Amino acid sequence: MGGNCDTQEKFAELQNFIDSIEDKRGALIAVLHRAQQLYGYLSNEVIFYVSEKLVIPSSKIYGVISFYSYFTTKQRGKYVINVCLGTACFVRGAEAIMKEFEKELNIKAGESTKDMKFTLSGLRCIGACGLAPVVMINDKVYGRVEVDQIKKIIEECEKEAE
Repeated sequence: MGGNCDTQEKFAELQNFIDSIEDKRGALIAVLHRAQQLYGYLSNEVIFYVSEKLVIPSSKIYGVISFYSYFTTKQRGKYVINVCLGTACFVRGAEAIMKEFEKELNIKAGESTKDMKFTLSGLRCIGACGLAPVVMINDKVYGRVEVDQIKKIIEECEKEAE
């Protein structure tokens, strides 16, 4: 495993989580969620660790990760901005919202800023169609978002990070 204490602590925490699960046969999704909470993304090192501990081939784990859009194998910024691109949001201007985030952050959807403060992404539907267009930043939901609010939303995140 990695040399720093933080990484060792995270692996120990992940091991404790795995140990707390009685029936490990159906535990993969729960373990991947916990691992992504701890690390922010699922690195090869984490995937191989989970593979070994749950006795599941890494190829199967990669298949699960690629099937569920929530999981990521790429390191993401501190603030993950998800613009809902589902039908209701799209019809109400989500594409313009996405373009404005791209312009303000100077990145494209699927990319992160150089300082790893922001990652911009699109989702199919987050189930808040009545609030369309919807933007989700980490666990915070912004409803009925308008293009002229984007700069303020980014500034809120930057102030929070200070």
